[in-house]
Amino acid sequence: MPSVQDSPVPIIDFGLFRNASSPQQRKQIAEQVFEAFRTVGFVYLINHGIPVELMDDAFGWAKKFFDMPLEEKMKCPHPPGGEYHRGYSGLGKEKVSQMVFDKEKLAELRKAPDVKESFEAGSETDPKFPNLWPDAAAIPGFREFCVEYFTTARKTQMEVMHAIALGMGIDETFFDAYHTDSTNQLRLLHYPPVEESALLAGEKERIGAHSDFGTITMLAQDACGGLEVEDPHQPGVFRPAPPIKGALIVNIGDFLMRWSNDVLKSTLHRVRAPPPKETDSTDVEGAKLRMTPPRYSIPYFCSANRDTVIDCLPGCWSDTVPKKYEPITAGEYIAMRMNVTY
Repeated sequence: MPSVQDSPVPIIDFGLFRNASSPQQRKQIAEQVFEAFRTVGFVYLINHGIPVELMDDAFGWAKKFFDMPLEEKMKCPHPPGGEYHRGYSGLGKEKVSQMVFDKEKLAELRKAPDVKESFEAGSETDPKFPNLWPDAAAIPGFREFCVEYFTTARKTQMEVMHAIALGMGIDETFFDAYHTDSTNQLRLLHYPPVEESALLAGEKERIGAHSDFGTITMLAQDACGGLEVEDPHQPGVFRPAPPIKGALIVNIGDFLMRWSNDVLKSTLHRVRAPPPKETDSTDVEGAKLRMTPPRYSIPYFCSANRDTVIDCLPGCWSDTVPKKYEPITAGEYIAMRMNVTY
């Protein structure tokens, strides 16, 4: 397992922001958070407000869900398009790409599908995209737990947004008015075992290099690991971001980078398969099959209100530093990015 010392991602005790003994201490931690997002685009947060026990329970519920028979999972299938991002997506349903919108190029990328399955849930009060749940009799308590995790993570999200704003030198409640609708997404991810030979041949893939779409992402990793982040000083070189027990790894999304006129950094990252293990099974030539272990991860994707037009954050442009982007709504931007993944 790679060491956190090998990672470019800094570690910050966010409890010192949440429970600061003085405004000066709160400002100091906020500036550390901003600097991490300005230079690396990622940060490990410990003491972030989501109880470790709740995070552990989330992985338990994820395993229960993905262990269900396919016919049970398919009682809440993901709709055909990418914008309505709810319910269950089976193996190979999604193909993450990085700013590729050409249909022929997308078709070529889909020849090596992402070997993962997922379940997506949003706010229970979202009028546009209602949640799609499995049969409660098949997995009692699952819906209630997802709602609890979603609500708890939402509180941490807004604390992180306060830290970003304060670190940038603007009012720390600046982002509140843009995030009143909780248009966030809780995702449970399962990467089942896969043959080493298929990965090496490019026939299958975990998740290729990509950036996220929204404002921020807050990720809980299991002990398996696999996340890699592009080195800020060496483009094209990816460094491991191994799991830290109880920590969230938080990163800036493309929408917030655009909103900040590229002051904040949305960094490429990917999921690599952990080292495979030899099994008792053999391939057609009689060689022992080597399989990767299963992996679970729980990202919480945060987005601004769909219909609010954003332009450019205060302090991120001037007469000498012009705005790079036209105004846009979060709904337009996320839909554009999501619809090419399905």
